[in-house]
Amino acid sequence: MKILHVFDHSIPLHSGYTFRSKAILEHQHALGWKTDHITSSKHNLAAMPDSDEEIVNGLHFFRTKVNSGIFSRLPLLKHLAIISTLEKRLTEIIPVVKPDIIHAHSPALNGRAAVNIGKRYKIPVVYEIRAFWEDAAVDHGTTREGSLRYRLTRAMETRVVREANAVTTICNGLKNDLIERGIPDSKITVIPNAVDISRFKLERQPDKGLAEELGIMNKVVVGFIGSFYAYEGLPLLIEAIEILKSRQPNVIVMLIGGGPQEHLLKSMVKQKNLDSQVIFTGRVPHDEIEAYYDLVDIFTYPRLSMRLTDLVTPLKPLEAMAKGRIVLASDVGGHKELITDGVNGVLFPAGDKYALADKISELINDRSIWQNFSIAGRKYVEDVRNWKTSIDNYIAVYEGLM
Repeated sequence: MKILHVFDHSIPLHSGYTFRSKAILEHQHALGWKTDHITSSKHNLAAMPDSDEEIVNGLHFFRTKVNSGIFSRLPLLKHLAIISTLEKRLTEIIPVVKPDIIHAHSPALNGRAAVNIGKRYKIPVVYEIRAFWEDAAVDHGTTREGSLRYRLTRAMETRVVREANAVTTICNGLKNDLIERGIPDSKITVIPNAVDISRFKLERQPDKGLAEELGIMNKVVVGFIGSFYAYEGLPLLIEAIEILKSRQPNVIVMLIGGGPQEHLLKSMVKQKNLDSQVIFTGRVPHDEIEAYYDLVDIFTYPRLSMRLTDLVTPLKPLEAMAKGRIVLASDVGGHKELITDGVNGVLFPAGDKYALADKISELINDRSIWQNFSIAGRKYVEDVRNWKTSIDNYIAVYEGLM
């Protein structure tokens, strides 16, 4: 079986999107499938590759050049330009790679181009939704819910879903939303986010040298690893630590990563005089990140409640569970698909800084329950949320189209 994957962007760029893509390709190869890969012009805009093709970590990618015409700089029309350039690139490579299936991954721009080309070449198309583009745009501040752009984007995605031969989503929240739009349940398959258990070892000892360098020796470390987007709710975590400053003076917050809210978060820390309680490590290379997981006692994910977070499940809490770490998260829908409160993690009411502070304090005061959470979290990813189990769900999807 030969699958042509159509991505928005890919490695060497680092994001949850690219790591999921890489895991899909690696495990599909383990099933004996041949895969080819193309990225839209949005990858070139971000990574600026030197050629039309690139090999990264042994994976060959066809790249799509950025359209430099006037339409590429105008609102809405620039998105049509992305579709157009991707369609043109697909017509160049399909006669070469001769795929049995085109598998396009969100956003809807990729899906639109893939469906159009699939019809032309009579190749079945799978469209995979990892998040709704319009909801992500609301969080990034580039549109608002209910705006013309929001409604047009939503309408385009719904049309792509109707015209694709099969649809996959990363969680039930996205699937249920599509069903409410009138898409048949039978057309949608959930392929959930997962982790590669072999890459997260429980028996590793924390790096004392790194702990000393960061100034967290003999501290209780509350950590976050990821991108500093507004929907992650990290200001709430800083406010909670301010509340805990006198109650739990030995607690340290370690924020690992970076992103749009980094300046805001650092300003908050300075204004609240929390420099000794909050540490910013900056972005950490992917091959070094496990050492940072080893240093954190309680991973905290204070996502705010909105359509994006209620519908989409994150990946980072699963990685923390794989490391046997305690997971404390807000009770948004995406988290509740992963975490059973009091079993493999702890939930608190989204947006409530006092509840977050109380939960952190309760966990620190009762370490006798940590081992139970550690065992349950690790077992959950081993039994349910490992990549082999997840990727195996593509077998029925592809075979149904063949």
